[in-house]
Amino acid sequence: MTLVTPPGEAALDDAVLAAEDLAQRVGSALMERDRVGRSLGIALAGIGPGWASMEMTVRDDMINGHDICHGAYLFALADTACAYAGNSRNINTLSQGVSLAFVAPALKGERLSAEARECVTAGRSSYYDVCITRPNGDVVAILRGHCRTVGGAVLGAEDAFAKT
Repeated sequence: MTLVTPPGEAALDDAVLAAEDLAQRVGSALMERDRVGRSLGIALAGIGPGWASMEMTVRDDMINGHDICHGAYLFALADTACAYAGNSRNINTLSQGVSLAFVAPALKGERLSAEARECVTAGRSSYYDVCITRPNGDVVAILRGHCRTVGGAVLGAEDAFAKT
């Protein structure tokens, strides 16, 4: 017996694959340009339409006077994940506002993951939830990001932020 996929379903599969490929290319382009992320050792662990996963190891130079990771580095990790998720569809998107809650301290040497997921889009606005966790799944911090599309694309000549 031969299975035949209806044309509508095949087109959907192709569209999903194309969107995944686009998100991967956007993620690669952002990583090339992201000097702040590179300086902090932030790595792209995964990306797709409306979501992104970043990782960072807490270094000695990120430790504050309480012997825990300074909150600014946790913010940078969460904001980076939010930015990659927001730009994953190749539309230039910037953070407009965020709320960050610290749940538990992050310690030197810990490898943290930040998972960003799109919650809703409305016109040019979109909202993302980001959860920073330890490898065992314990939550370190959560961020709610409000982003805004600003025109242009991450990839291509129409990129308003690309430098030649």
